[in-house]
Amino acid sequence: MRIVIQRVKEASVSVENACVGRISKGLLIFVGVSKMDQESDVDFLVDKVSTLRIFEDDAGKMNLCAEQVNGQFLVVSQFTLYGDCRKGRRPSFDSAADPQKGEELYLYFIERLRAQGFEVQTGRFRAMMDVALINDGPVTLVIDSEGRNATI
Repeated sequence: MRIVIQRVKEASVSVENACVGRISKGLLIFVGVSKMDQESDVDFLVDKVSTLRIFEDDAGKMNLCAEQVNGQFLVVSQFTLYGDCRKGRRPSFDSAADPQKGEELYLYFIERLRAQGFEVQTGRFRAMMDVALINDGPVTLVIDSEGRNATI
């Protein structure tokens, strides 16, 4: 599972010109699911995201997590995170999960964040979405559950 996290001052997602999710200060999270992913990948990423210290403290250092700043989450599915552009001119999505598995793990990701007490807004799975945001920083991180047990 691969996620892209953007620290935002605000963000929203619309489908067919109707807003379906909106947050103020928090994290916009794009979620991509691969064929190999399982619930354990979601559990790892939810734990990582919920405790990731990427908000600034009074000294201007990234020392605070979302809970400490009352951060909200906007979670948007994005299978294109598994687009492989190494060959040819059109991305291959062979590594992306099929829609049923992708939706199941996407919804599980949202459920797990909510179970931790966070306010979570969402996009709409498999819909064409317009995402608007005001980056804070900007701070953008990519986290992949593959190889999570490796040591550096």
